[in-house]
Amino acid sequence: MNKFELATQAHESMSDITAQVRRAIADSGVREGICTVYCPHTTAGITINENADPDVVHDLLGAMAKLVPWEAGYRHAEGNSAAHVKSTLVGASASVLVDDGQPVLGTWQSVFFCEFDGPRQRKFLVKTLSA
Repeated sequence: MNKFELATQAHESMSDITAQVRRAIADSGVREGICTVYCPHTTAGITINENADPDVVHDLLGAMAKLVPWEAGYRHAEGNSAAHVKSTLVGASASVLVDDGQPVLGTWQSVFFCEFDGPRQRKFLVKTLSA
């Protein structure tokens, strides 16, 4: 398993971590299998989406802000319930097929670490298993 550190720079952001996922797959030596990318934080998540147009990330974060506003009468005393909700909606992990030692991603797809309560020092884990 590979462990990576990431220093997020904004309150909410999506960081492209595809290069680290590719490196973890290469390090594993797996040619055919599945790779899981996991976020061990309750106010962040992992997703796969378009990375060709930066407006997509902007639109995704904007849509989530409308769906889950920061201030909405939440009861959680720490004051970051919106981040917990967004993390649950996005999910803590994503799986990627591995073919010929490479992640199977669409032309425009990348793997993203989603920050919903930053900036913070974060980590994510990548595990690749052979088929």
